[in-house]
Amino acid sequence: MKLDLEAHDLLWGMTVDFLTEDAPLWVKEILQRGDPVVVRRAITPVDQVAVGVRGQFRHQRYAAQMPRSAISRQLKPEALTHVDTKQFEHLAERLQTISSIMKNFSGCWGYTGSFGFELATGVKTVTQQSDIDLLIRAEQPFEKKQAIELLETFQQAGLNVDIQLQLPQGGLALKEWARNSGKVLLKRGDGAVLVENPWN
Repeated sequence: MKLDLEAHDLLWGMTVDFLTEDAPLWVKEILQRGDPVVVRRAITPVDQVAVGVRGQFRHQRYAAQMPRSAISRQLKPEALTHVDTKQFEHLAERLQTISSIMKNFSGCWGYTGSFGFELATGVKTVTQQSDIDLLIRAEQPFEKKQAIELLETFQQAGLNVDIQLQLPQGGLALKEWARNSGKVLLKRGDGAVLVENPWN
């Protein structure tokens, strides 16, 4: 089965066997617990996928690769918009606000980062200080006016969001797109590049 893997997808099936010998102990503990890893942007052999392991603390991030054949489950960020908020009472208010804002602005969107991880696993990773990481699928150009309005709406709601536009060519920070009249940074598998029109 050929999986359509994109940055920010969560994958299960990574084990300590796929780590290099110098991997930190915390990484091994996370994988032994059965936590998913997140797809990251990097060029790999065709039978491998670049992934990141996230630890309990913000500074704990580890880059690795896993064989595609080892993937047992895949979860896309947009699947996390359908979780039962009753299971996440401490997040419910924020989740409802985000959902009502995004309904008016975007077709396909989802949760990434610590919010996405907690919604997918039930492992408590979100704190009061956590940014809310969101991803918007933007196959077509995203209007700057709409980008500014969306960021202002979140600000008025008192929510600190970090929104990535996922383009066919790579990832783009919504804040940068909204505020920048010149070139913007497009994150691609082969590295980040400055471009004027990321959809072109």
